[in-house]
Amino acid sequence: MPPASRRVSPHVLREGVRVLGVAVRAEPRVFTLAVLGSALYAAMTVATAQVLGRVTEDVMLPAFRSGHTTAGALTAAVAAIVGVALLKALGVAGRRFYAGVMQYRMQAAYRREVTRQYLRLPLAWHHRHPTGQLLSNANSDVEALWAPIAPLPMAVGVVFMLLISAVSILVTDVAIAVVGFLIFPAIALINVVYQRRLAPVATRAQQLRAEVSEVAHESFEGGLVVKTLGRERAETERFGERAMALRDANVAVGRIRGLFDPVLEALPNLGVLAVLLIGSLRLEAGAMTAGDLVHVAYLFTLLAWPIRALGWVLAELPRSVVGWERVRGVLDASGSLPFGDRAPEEGRATALEVRDVRFSYEGAVDGAADRPILHDVSFTVPPGRTVAVVGPTGSGKSTLTSLLVRLVDPADGSVLLDGVDLRDVRRGGVAETAALVPQQTFLFDDTVRGNVTLGLDVPDERVWEALRLAQAEGFVAALADGLDTRVGERGATLSGGQRQRLALARALVRRPRLLVLDDATSSVDPQVEARILQSLREAQSADGEGAATVLVVAYRKATIALADEVVYLDHGRVTAHGTHDELLESSEGYRNLVNAYQRADAEHEAAEGGEEAMA
Repeated sequence: MPPASRRVSPHVLREGVRVLGVAVRAEPRVFTLAVLGSALYAAMTVATAQVLGRVTEDVMLPAFRSGHTTAGALTAAVAAIVGVALLKALGVAGRRFYAGVMQYRMQAAYRREVTRQYLRLPLAWHHRHPTGQLLSNANSDVEALWAPIAPLPMAVGVVFMLLISAVSILVTDVAIAVVGFLIFPAIALINVVYQRRLAPVATRAQQLRAEVSEVAHESFEGGLVVKTLGRERAETERFGERAMALRDANVAVGRIRGLFDPVLEALPNLGVLAVLLIGSLRLEAGAMTAGDLVHVAYLFTLLAWPIRALGWVLAELPRSVVGWERVRGVLDASGSLPFGDRAPEEGRATALEVRDVRFSYEGAVDGAADRPILHDVSFTVPPGRTVAVVGPTGSGKSTLTSLLVRLVDPADGSVLLDGVDLRDVRRGGVAETAALVPQQTFLFDDTVRGNVTLGLDVPDERVWEALRLAQAEGFVAALADGLDTRVGERGATLSGGQRQRLALARALVRRPRLLVLDDATSSVDPQVEARILQSLREAQSADGEGAATVLVVAYRKATIALADEVVYLDHGRVTAHGTHDELLESSEGYRNLVNAYQRADAEHEAAEGGEEAMA
């Protein structure tokens, strides 16, 4: 993405025209209809001046001289004026309608394209780009990119209008045409200067929009932390700093526009005054008629506003080019995960093998990229077994779970399901086989059913089965509307434990062959957690070899004891692998960690019991 200090290319006009060419090629039919409407408006604008000139010369002046006129002459004059006005209105309506259709189609198309690219890009790419910036790319940058589309057909029509006007003025009077040929280049020159002055300021404003969006998203995302730690004022000041910078940038844009707009408005009016002055002298000398003078003067008056359309396009081009660069930065991004053509095996249980896996996060700071999170991690999990992954904070447990469901690929080594490398599985195959319940639970502002199924077409019986296995059946049945109860944004109406159980049911309803739980029951009490794991084991026993393989990141001793095997991670390496009892005997680090977890849990339960007793 372009940094805040980056300046727009000095060839903004050329780049802007190239961007507009992309839109024209994408919507040629709609653009043609918009330009035809603009051309009709332009032609009728010139025709209005000619009609008024003829009406003045053939109807009004004879009436003043003779003191009377005929109904036929007045009817013809009114019909000519009304006819031209109706055609002009039709041109305006056609131009605005089709220009709007073209603009909104392009915005919708590129928002969809940017969003699809977000979904295609691997998680490693998203780790390097703030969410607020990505929101800005898909929203304000796309909007700025196609902002010049609305005035573009008008500007094209103005070129057509200027050509017709130049011919019309030349035919009418050469001396007055010279005034027009001086005014129009002057307006074009001022527009060029305007665009060059505006470009860097508009670029800065566009970048600040993304920064404001980024800070706002971070503050809202971390709202609970901010309120808990009393950091509202600090976050308000941080947001206020960026908002004030955006305000200053927008004021600078407005200041430049305020300087140039009056000049661009005044020049055509000065042209009208010059035409009237020279025309009156030419009229007195008998070199032109009163109708010709009215024709030319009125034409200059009408051209004052349409010529501004050129300025509007030029004024929007800097923002458009900046938006194009930022959007193209997303669309041209590489790093998509490669896929093979292997289909997942049939059945429910799957064998998991992690072979010599090494991983580090790209773009890590302070040399962290040279220190892998995982080092030569290897272990196997037989089909239908429950394995607990245990380790101190920062040992790589969550990173390992991301590798198991192929959210990221290892730098070295491989992860295999039933002997097949995940990189050789076809697109969507891993999601059909494995399901991950992460630490951070996300619920949509939807119903319980919608959050569990996420659009999966399954009967309610299967949803209730998943809720039962996740120990969520009871509280869901007690909700006012059961499965149709809306849970609010991010599940605001539910407790942390209830949200985690719905997230677990979301994974179970897909009946995965590999279920990965990344500390997914940390917010539920130990008794409920034990029942959840026990229900999963009972389901496995009932299904026999068709049961799902479960890998759970755990820290509670009671939870770990329910696992068939334990993998102990320390500093990104597997330092022990065996049953819980075996590791208690053979691994001092494992024993100390599990006992420390157990003491912490006991102290926490004692503190809660003391509070209840005092109450």
